[in-house]
Amino acid sequence: FVFGVGTPNTKTKDKIPCSPQAKVYKNDMTTMILDGRALAKELREELRQHVQQFVAQVDTPPALTVVRVHGDPSSERYLRTIQKSCDDLGMAFCAKLLHNNATQEMLEYTVRSVSADDTVDAVLLHLPLPPGFDARAAINQLDPHKDVDGVHPQNAGLLSQERPRFVPNTPAGGMELLKRNGIELYGKRITVIGRSNVVGKPMALLLMQEDATVTICHRATADLASAVRGAEIVITAAGAPGLITADMVSPGVTIIDFGINVLEDGSVVGDVDFAGVMPLAAAITPVPGGTGPVTNVMLLRNVLWAAQLRRA
Repeated sequence: FVFGVGTPNTKTKDKIPCSPQAKVYKNDMTTMILDGRALAKELREELRQHVQQFVAQVDTPPALTVVRVHGDPSSERYLRTIQKSCDDLGMAFCAKLLHNNATQEMLEYTVRSVSADDTVDAVLLHLPLPPGFDARAAINQLDPHKDVDGVHPQNAGLLSQERPRFVPNTPAGGMELLKRNGIELYGKRITVIGRSNVVGKPMALLLMQEDATVTICHRATADLASAVRGAEIVITAAGAPGLITADMVSPGVTIIDFGINVLEDGSVVGDVDFAGVMPLAAAITPVPGGTGPVTNVMLLRNVLWAAQLRRA
């Protein structure tokens, strides 16, 4: 088996050089645009080879089941994207869809049932859940060895102890963007905006495991501008369009923008005023086309890792 494909590298202290295949573009001000689409393509081809090796050895593809409650149109698009990616890579995909009038008990039963299914290697509970559902109770029904979103308390605890099994996909993708583009983390001052269990907190833990000095900001932070201005790397997952402006950052900053915000005109923007901040930044992710594409590949890499763990 090709064990360890999905194992995160959390202790690398040396600068990781750019892959020869990595595509980065520079504007006239020499800002590096961290192209998530190009990196995702590269990662997907690497993963395709590992999946093919796995199938050749065990004669069955890695199998993912997604549990989703109806109610959010954007989650339907995400589901179609994951299914298409699974088909492309030769992974088995199944969706368990519950109507939005389903009960909490029905949701927990479904999560528990697919977790116990021996034909399923990986389970993704699509979050956030519609109002009225208890996400923590549903998450507790996941088999932690199949929890490819890394949200089960056991997996969160392992990450906090620097023994990660499954790293949440969004911060894992952010780390890939930083490392694959040769951005140094060791000893850097990094500000993370947002403290969610699926992005902000695990991202901060991953950065600390690289010996960065991390400040976490949130809605109660008194002077956000000061915390951002003092950082060499700024990572934001606040879901607030235009939150970070040019007057808040220092020249040469690196920006990882996880924000996905849909404006009234239908356009999608991040948390950062991209046009204003880009001339000051050494490197920055665009929105869309930055962190999102890499996040999806990280999910599928965890699916393969879960399948490998079950056969170890």
